[in-house]
Amino acid sequence: MLWIMAQDKERISQVIEVSISGKKIMGVGSAGLNEWGNLLGKYDSKERAMEVLEDIHRTIANNSQFAITYTMPTD
Repeated sequence: MLWIMAQDKERISQVIEVSISGKKIMGVGSAGLNEWGNLLGKYDSKERAMEVLEDIHRTIANNSQFAITYTMPTD
């Protein structure tokens, strides 16, 4: 289970997928049979977005707990 606090600090989402769309990082979750997508963060470049995605991956890979939390960087 992955919980991510959005860059604007106004939302915490349980996500099942994280992806990059240009300079944006999107999260996908589900509620019952419905899937939703939310903007988790927007960065100055695609390269910075890739760095953040790699940090999310490292956080998951280095954590053996059932629930993992991550806060999107503001920069």
